[in-house]
Amino acid sequence: MGGSVKDVKSKAEVDAVVGGGSPVVLHFWASWCEASKHMDQLFTHLSTDFPKAHFLRVEAEEQPEISEAYSVSAVPFFVFCKDGKTFDTLEGADPSSLANKVAKLAGSINPGEAASPASLGMAAGSAVLEAVKDLAKEDALKEKTVVEPGLSGPLKKRLQQLVDSHPVFLFMKGTPEEPKCKFSRKVIEVLKEEKVKFGSFDVMSDSELREGLKKFSNWPTFPQLYCKGELLGGCDIAVAMHENGELREAFKDHGIDTIGKEKESGDAKGGISKSTNLSAGLSSRLESLINSNAVMLFMKGQPDEPKCGFSRKVVEILRQESVPFDSFDILTDEEVRQGLKIYSNWSSYPQLYIKGELIGGSDIVLEMHKSGELKKTLHEKGIIPAETIQDRVKKLIASSPVMLFIKGTPDEPKCGFSSRVVEALRQEGLSFGFFDILSDEDVRQGLKVYSNWPTYPQLYYKSELIGGHDIVMELKNNGELKSTLSE
Repeated sequence: MGGSVKDVKSKAEVDAVVGGGSPVVLHFWASWCEASKHMDQLFTHLSTDFPKAHFLRVEAEEQPEISEAYSVSAVPFFVFCKDGKTFDTLEGADPSSLANKVAKLAGSINPGEAASPASLGMAAGSAVLEAVKDLAKEDALKEKTVVEPGLSGPLKKRLQQLVDSHPVFLFMKGTPEEPKCKFSRKVIEVLKEEKVKFGSFDVMSDSELREGLKKFSNWPTFPQLYCKGELLGGCDIAVAMHENGELREAFKDHGIDTIGKEKESGDAKGGISKSTNLSAGLSSRLESLINSNAVMLFMKGQPDEPKCGFSRKVVEILRQESVPFDSFDILTDEEVRQGLKIYSNWSSYPQLYIKGELIGGSDIVLEMHKSGELKKTLHEKGIIPAETIQDRVKKLIASSPVMLFIKGTPDEPKCGFSSRVVEALRQEGLSFGFFDILSDEDVRQGLKVYSNWPTYPQLYYKSELIGGHDIVMELKNNGELKSTLSE
């Protein structure tokens, strides 16, 4: 890879170029991704056609800080910046869109006017364009780098089994004995220094699992470190927690064995206990903190900057439930941190309280969230109003820009109409969310009333109903489906 493209090695380097205000195009790529390599050839050609713009190449998994800053979850991924701000993005192998977006950013064509490859000086690169187009067509018919939200049942089950196979589990590049990247090597060193037993999986050995894990964890880079089934984070977080002692504390809080030591007893038994080991002043202070808000979270860090994966997970859940809550950073007050363990008879953090009552830690909150019990509890205690079926349907429709309500799943449709619509979307290379209406009779009937459309499947774009099978197939046959779902 060469030309007028610069490989960047730090976020500071990217910030300096973007902050200069000139047009900047970033290409996030990966060495294992053929689509990235093909698109990079076009990227290099474009860099010579637009000398006034900066073209930066970022190896996504080797530069997690930059990838996270730009919300990269798949490769190839392009970010277009101007005047110090993100102007546009592009996900996937789409050479025409890349050429158009670069030209619009650099100001050489008018908005809405298609860029001509020849006019961009790419006549000599026609083989590159054809290779990328062929690759995009091929990817549309099989698993792509850009896939629809959600995971197949078997893959999700396999990932969960791996995560749960050891109290501490690391997804890494290579093996503990032979790490294949410096970030994985660093986390291995940290775990060895912490003297904890751990399991690991080499993500380079299975591309399906590697891509699936990014969606499973909502974390775009590797390595990924898990403790008791919950994501702690990547290299930077693991190193920071190790250096400030939080990683050891997290392992201790969750009863993780260290090599050569007996497991400590006294795990997670809930229930407020007015212990005689606490002074009256501290007991009063803890009670006041617990009751200072209807929903109170004692966590490590702040909601916008959690210092552990367990705290982050509970914050995410409360935000998904649209619950107003207050929090207390137990890392700022050792007396509260240790005293609350005794007061609540609960040995780890985070701890969630509703109307002064201990609900539990991250595992319990997550389980209640998944089962709907958390929403029910919040409603019963007057924190949030009851959710109507219309509210639920609206949320489902808005959960993805392109949302498909079908019988079954994309991989296992339960009717021919659903199967044909799924195939049409995949052939167009469109990313989409889905909901199996056979799994929930309330949603199945409620959506019919909401949409005034009596049959399934139903396809929505930006919360607007496009139609059912016949309309989708007509759009597909007329060559209008992709443009309709991309406006």
